[in-house]
Amino acid sequence: MLLSVFLALFLPCAGMSAVILVYVCLPWYGASSNNPEFGPPVKPGQGTGLSTADLEKLPKVTGKDLVLGTDCAVCLDDIESDQLARMIPGCNHGFHLMCADSWLSKHPVCPLCRAKIRPKLLNPPESNPC
Repeated sequence: MLLSVFLALFLPCAGMSAVILVYVCLPWYGASSNNPEFGPPVKPGQGTGLSTADLEKLPKVTGKDLVLGTDCAVCLDDIESDQLARMIPGCNHGFHLMCADSWLSKHPVCPLCRAKIRPKLLNPPESNPC
């Protein structure tokens, strides 16, 4: 009787202690090893966004000139027909001017489709070779 009570109390405590020990030691072991699989997490594409000069090169349109809809994916509000909007070259997604500038100054990708804004999109060719 005493043995069964001891086992009923000891086994769950021992099992939970083993789980906690693994839970605490595994991240420590992974961070201390040189295996890149267990290194500290790094966001992909982490870095600086577009400069103010690059932002000025992007097209400004009004809400009525947007091609792919009038929903701003940054603030989740509609872009009115008379409001200024910024259109991303390449994917043609549009956003409020302030929302786009705020986003693009931190992330050089479209907020909606994550298309990278490449330098050739910012500097279109001056003359037509044809």
